[in-house]
Amino acid sequence: MKHTSNIACRSLTVISFTTLVGFSSTALALGPVEVPETWGGDLSTRPRLTGDWGGVRDEMSKKGVELDANMFLLPGGVVSGGRNTGAEFWGNVDYTLNIDTEKLGLWPGGFFKFEGVSSFGNSLYNQAGAFLPSNVATLYPAFDQASSGLMQASYTQFFSAQFGVTMGKMDLFEFTPTEFYGDYRTQFMNMGLNFSSSLGMLPMSAYGGGMMFLPTKDITLMALALDAGGTPTDDNISNAFKEGTTVLSAANIKIKPFGLVGHQGLTGMWSDKSRFSLAQDPYNLGHALLDERYPRLGNPGPILYRILERRFPQLLVPVQPANRKDNTWSIVYSFDQYLWQPAGDSKHGVGLFFSFGATDGNPNPIQYSYTMGIGGKGVPGRPNDSFGVGWARTQFSNQFVPLLRESLGIGLDHEDAIEMYYTAAVTPWLNVSPNLQIINSGLNKYLDDNNQLQNIDTTVEANLRMNIQF
Repeated sequence: MKHTSNIACRSLTVISFTTLVGFSSTALALGPVEVPETWGGDLSTRPRLTGDWGGVRDEMSKKGVELDANMFLLPGGVVSGGRNTGAEFWGNVDYTLNIDTEKLGLWPGGFFKFEGVSSFGNSLYNQAGAFLPSNVATLYPAFDQASSGLMQASYTQFFSAQFGVTMGKMDLFEFTPTEFYGDYRTQFMNMGLNFSSSLGMLPMSAYGGGMMFLPTKDITLMALALDAGGTPTDDNISNAFKEGTTVLSAANIKIKPFGLVGHQGLTGMWSDKSRFSLAQDPYNLGHALLDERYPRLGNPGPILYRILERRFPQLLVPVQPANRKDNTWSIVYSFDQYLWQPAGDSKHGVGLFFSFGATDGNPNPIQYSYTMGIGGKGVPGRPNDSFGVGWARTQFSNQFVPLLRESLGIGLDHEDAIEMYYTAAVTPWLNVSPNLQIINSGLNKYLDDNNQLQNIDTTVEANLRMNIQF
């Protein structure tokens, strides 16, 4: 039993520092959580705002039970351009329960994770006028509306330092953070700078299962089979896989050229869910815009439907069955690489990141996606601060609503977003981050209140992000 326990502990050490391509570490999503020596301390040094709960929290940690809550607050506004200027306030609260079966005195290598999320407030989605959400947190539990949902209820079992399996409902967004992007609470906020828009067909949360392989300490392989129709707000397991299966696979290699940490990886997705084909009789266009869903791209259909309704009302009633596609695929390559790190410090420094994604272009409305930028962890005198400057381009499929593009000149060729942020760690449990985005929307026209097409100018959006860990 002692030998088995040591194997499990070694596997956790390996996994907790391993990241997957385009996704977060498996540790964050499925395995162990990092636990401080104590949750206590004064208000300026304790890891969480509420401290150690009179010692109860420390005792729970020793027994493998971690209960946590995190609040994300985002006051911000469109300063210029977009559809119109204005300010709004958005917030998310997520609450998690992690259970380590070995610490609980049961068996080694087992991990339960439960996560719920609630959202509130109003976003800048309509004012900004961008095709992709400028605040990725609005994608869930339900897009751009106050809601609550169960993001994760999973069990993971590691049998050795090289192999583990997982099952249950999984929060796929927890697979997002990389070294310099993917954590909207402290890094970039724009959807295109959190994950590749080529993965727009991948659910945010879904039932499923899969395997993880770690052949060496620097290589991670993962494969998952997921419910293609999964959503954060649908917890009914009897609905799982009724709409098909999405297969997700990822490989990541950790490298250290000249002693500097970096990661190289590849992610692939394939799904057999039946979807509306982009090659469609014009009379089926309205039906497709209202019914089709792209889990990670927001919900652009109603915006385009309104334009269709006003300019081509005769096309709203289908005259024949819609064309459908029974599969879709996408693939993403990415890397991050530190260019400078303090001597003997593998967690701080300045580096580059890049990703490129490609899809079938039908039924996926995205053809290609690009992301690149500079990220930094730590500045002189403030080792826990971070900063970044990034650019994301989304190239739309030329089969996506060609009638509207060619007849009305509404754009939908590509969308560009530039974002910069500085995150100040005020205390271990509070960080504050000014954030600026400049977006050249893929959709360059919109219908005003008089049903006239107006231009969407380059959007400048400013936010002050706050993250509080309780």
